[in-house]
This record gives sequence, structure tokens and C-alpha cells, in this order.
Amino acid sequence: MNERSKDWLRRVLAEGESERVEFKETMSREALETVAAFANTHGGRLLIGVADDGTVKGIAPGKETLRDWANHIAQATRVHPQIRPLTYQGRDVVIVEVPESPLKPVSCRGRYFKRVGSSNRQMTDDDLTRAVLGSVGVTWDEMVDPRVTLDDLDLEQMQRFRKLCNLKGRRPIPPDEEDLTVLEKVGLLQEGNVSRAAVLLFGRNPQHFYPQARVRIGRFRTGSLIVDDREIVGSLFDQVEAVMGYFRERLQTRFVFREAATRDVIWEYPLGALREAIINAVCHRDYLDSGHVQVRWHDDHIVFLNPGELPESLRIEDLKREHRSVLRNRKIAEALFYAGFIEQWGSGTLRMIQECVESDLPEPEFEERQEALWVTFRKDILIEEHLQAEGLNERQVKAVLFVKEQGRITNQDYRQLNQVSNKTAYLELDELVKKGWLRREGAGKTISYVMSR
Repeated sequence: MNERSKDWLRRVLAEGESERVEFKETMSREALETVAAFANTHGGRLLIGVADDGTVKGIAPGKETLRDWANHIAQATRVHPQIRPLTYQGRDVVIVEVPESPLKPVSCRGRYFKRVGSSNRQMTDDDLTRAVLGSVGVTWDEMVDPRVTLDDLDLEQMQRFRKLCNLKGRRPIPPDEEDLTVLEKVGLLQEGNVSRAAVLLFGRNPQHFYPQARVRIGRFRTGSLIVDDREIVGSLFDQVEAVMGYFRERLQTRFVFREAATRDVIWEYPLGALREAIINAVCHRDYLDSGHVQVRWHDDHIVFLNPGELPESLRIEDLKREHRSVLRNRKIAEALFYAGFIEQWGSGTLRMIQECVESDLPEPEFEERQEALWVTFRKDILIEEHLQAEGLNERQVKAVLFVKEQGRITNQDYRQLNQVSNKTAYLELDELVKKGWLRREGAGKTISYVMSR
């Protein structure tokens, strides 16, 4: 075993089990399930001869044993991994390298598993459907729905789509082109059969066929008190406009006056960022998930909960930089692109970030949990009204706003800013630290205070 392999194995043992690493003391039934789970997810390495805690127990397989293992794995999973023994600290470990399978789902003796974190989870019917569709290169929304007829589509929705397409110029539609022809050309109608995307985009009542295709808005006050609960249905176009209408009616605004006797309207949250968030949610959500899109509006933040995790090729950190566009619902995305609702360059999350930065608000937070994508917009709480409501006195408010602008404040700055004694400055700054607004840095004469929120 060369030094490079030793360094790799040492690092893996120290880091422990993960989405792509599993430890097993022997080649067991659970080990076979891990092989299938790796093949159904992103691939991985199975280390035989290692305890769950990363302790190398060692195993002594001969050539025939390794050959038997390879046959055993192939019979159980039809996967052919690379198997190689390594010697580490005088003990033998066997590495089973499993590639991601191009043909999913992979079974293990009739059962299907996927890798979630550092454990294997049995795949649901929806997981199997996603795997099959992904293997043949078809998205859920491209499939036709035999329950739907052309009478279930709304011609008024089609007329709006025509106008938007012609206005944007991405897919001009001649005025004499019939609706059915348009639907066929954009791939929403296949030999007279209506696709799921067409139902969601132009259906009279899409929720009759897909009850999960709705948006729920909850307005939360302190704790779990809900003061407003709104359910929004209709086509995807209807849902986007209804959500934005809800925000326009309820968001607070203020005015900034310019030199030329004009004024700008400043919204509590940037409307452009909120619009991107709801469009991304209805466009890219996982419609195999029975949950609906949620908008949870709290006093100091808004959360968009989008059913379904990111596509396998994307990570959370990718959303904050240029990234490729991976379409879970290809036909829905194409229609929204033609209508000017989205771009095709994976730039939606970047526009959310830009809108918030330009509004002097924190960047939106992206998080994956509970098999959903959570997008959180936070309000600027560093304003005079909010600080006063939090119980800060006038001098402390001025100090926090000073730190917001200058980055830090010292005891001397506080005294000069508020014309108070050294003791008062010390006590009131210490109170801001205890309340969590400021954080003390340095020691002795170099002590200063910076923002901790």
C-alpha cells in the first residue's frame, strides 16, 4: 500500500461514514444493501474489515474469497464493483468501489435502497418512479395523463400564454396558429394526449388531478400563532400572480425622496427576490411529493418551502454562484421561459441574492432538510424602530446603528457619540453584549465591539 493510499484511508477512517463511505466488519446482507444504495445514488466505497466507529479490525480474504464476493454481489445486485485489498497498520482491509449505476433502480434481492447521509433507506414508490424516469431521460411533467381530455384545458389561459410569448419574443406565436398546434409544437400535447405540464399550466382545475399542486401561505406572529392562512390554487401562472398579489397587499413600504422631487418605493422585502422564489418553487418542485409549496411569513423573516431536494448534480453551495440549469420539470420550465417568467441559465438564485444585497438585506439562506428546499429571506432588523421595540434605549440604538455603518465601536466612540461617562458606556455596551446584539473583541485597551447578529 503506497503512502498516498495510506493517507486516503487514514483520512476516511478519521472522517467516518458518510453518503459515499460505509464501514462493515464482514461481507454481510447489510453490505450488499449498501452496494445497491451506492449504485442508486452517487456511488461510494464500502470498507470491509472496519468497525462502525472507524476501528480497523482487519479481515484476511484469499483470492478465492474476493472472487466469491464479486460473484455474490453480482448475483444479488447485478453490480460489478472493483474490489481490492489493502494493508493498513498490519491489518488487511478490502475496498469495494461502487460506481453510480446509469440504469436505475438497482435492486438487492428484490428490494431497493438509496443512500441518505450515512445510512441506507429503502426506496419508496415515488423514489422508484424518479429513478426510472431519470434512467430513460424523461421528466415527470412530460408524461401524458390518460385521465385528462382537451376539455379540461382553459383557452383563456392559452390566450395569456400567447400574449406573454409574443411580448417576450422568445417563442413568437402567429395569431392564426391554433391552440392545439401551439401545444403540440411546444411538446405539451402528444398525438392528442395531454401532458401533465399542460394540465398544470393551462388546466381549468389542475388540483382535481394533482391536489399537491397548490401554495399555502401562513402569516405567523409570535411562536406558532397564525393570524392569516391562505390557500392558492389554479394554474401555475395563477399561483405566481396570486402570491405576488398577496405580498403587494401586505408588505410594508417606505418612501425615499430624491433630489428631483421624485420618490422611490422601498418594500419590506424586494419583490423581485420573492417573485423569483415562488416561480422557482412551482417550476422546480418535486410533483411526486404529496406536499404543497409553503410560504411561512414571520415577523422578521419569510420562508419558502419547496417539496423535493435539489437534483443530484447540484449542491446548496452551487446556488450561490454560477451553476448549470438542471430541470426537474422540463416542459414546465420551457413554457415559463417562453412566457418570460424564468431564464435558462440557472440564474434565479443569483438574482434573489442580488436583489437582497441591493436592498441592504441579508442574502437569502438555502437549506435542504426534510426532503425539501428551504429558502429564507431575513428582514433588516437593524433599523431604529425595531431596535427600540427590542428594548434598547436611545443611546444603545445609536451605538448599534454606528456599528452597522462603521463595523465596530469602542468605549471611547460610545462616550463621544452619546456624551456619557466611561462607566455608563461600559455598562450599556455590556448590556448589548448580554442581549446578543454585539460581541466583544480584543482585550484591555484594544477592546472593541462588533455586530453579533
